[in-house]
Amino acid sequence: MGPTATTAEPDPLDTFSISDAYQATKFKLFDIVLELLEARAISADAGSARQIRKTIDEAINAYGLRDGLALNSIERVWLADDIYHEITGLGPLEPLLRDPLIDDIIVNGARQIYVERAGKLALVKTRFRDDAHLMTIIQRIVSPIGRRVDEASPYVDARLADGSRVNVIIPPIALDGPILSIRKFRPEPIVGAEYVRTGAMNDEMLDFLSNAVESRLNILICGGTGSGKTTLLNMLSSYIGDSERLITIEDAAELRLRQTHVVRLETRPPTLEGTREVNARDLVRNALRMRPDRIILGEVRGAEAVEMLQAMSTGHDGSMATVHANTDRDALSRIEMLLGFGGLQADLRTLRRYIASSIQLIIHVQRTGDGRRRVSSITEVIGLEGDTITLNQLYRFAQASPLSGEGVFETVSRRPFFAFRLRRPVATAPQFGAA
Repeated sequence: MGPTATTAEPDPLDTFSISDAYQATKFKLFDIVLELLEARAISADAGSARQIRKTIDEAINAYGLRDGLALNSIERVWLADDIYHEITGLGPLEPLLRDPLIDDIIVNGARQIYVERAGKLALVKTRFRDDAHLMTIIQRIVSPIGRRVDEASPYVDARLADGSRVNVIIPPIALDGPILSIRKFRPEPIVGAEYVRTGAMNDEMLDFLSNAVESRLNILICGGTGSGKTTLLNMLSSYIGDSERLITIEDAAELRLRQTHVVRLETRPPTLEGTREVNARDLVRNALRMRPDRIILGEVRGAEAVEMLQAMSTGHDGSMATVHANTDRDALSRIEMLLGFGGLQADLRTLRRYIASSIQLIIHVQRTGDGRRRVSSITEVIGLEGDTITLNQLYRFAQASPLSGEGVFETVSRRPFFAFRLRRPVATAPQFGAA
């Protein structure tokens, strides 16, 4: 017989930290510490960490003696850390941001916080005092990078200092209180070997993709939200030579390229008066004048598609971008639509010829039913046949069932059409069912 299932005992420290009495005590002490810091002319930032910690300990001691606060040593450390995070950091979010197993943090109002671990969402017991407390933390996130969120501009994309992606939407648009989403940034970028080890692709696919990047093929990465497009883009960029000048363009800077000659550009939202906006199209157009070897566009979602294809087809070989799409064919249709948004007036055949001559490789990434992220197909763009863009699938992930996430990688094509451009030879025999 197998082991008998048991119900885990609740952690008494968790119960302590979410109780109303604990929250009331924490914020009473928080106010006391702020008054002491102001009286002592100590700045409330991480640079004064030792003085702030000492002031917090003094406040807890004084408050405990006066009001009979009964805390054991662990609860005392927990309370001191929470107060410190409220003063210098992001309050209740700090422990979640420090947890290496958490990939996403989703805040649905002050009292409901979810985290994603290994592709699965779970409710955590951490919470904010109220919506005003949550808004204070939100403003602490967006203000340092020159972004704003208020009733006039109720949603914003931002980033944390470590590069984690942040999205905020607040009332009156969000009916149940401020909503905060954080896609955490890994301090150590994923390398190709880790993709193979975790089953996101096989060795043969990794070897081909590294070869394609080194050989300066133009690459478009597509997939759904949270499928790992930016992570894959970051990994593939590691195969670019260190001698090349790279320009990255993003709405919120996430890419961390390891080369020495990298110029990072970030879009800017409009002011309250609706002026001074700098969008992705402006930045791509300007990047073309900055003598780049490659342009890396974090995501193409609008009129910048025109300039992106212009870069890919006029001497900036090896450029890369991501786009939201469910399949490789859908990715081309979306680019076609975005070219129309960009005001490119041409007949359908001309548009598709332009696309087919600019993009050589499409990588589709997918998040399977069990939460795992995989490269589901690698397809090359061959050219135009009639009015249809011709594709040649090179690799695919044959999934056993939609929900299981199990399956095998298959080598589909005998030989890439662009084999003559690759610096290293590729295998010419198909290998079906490769693990």
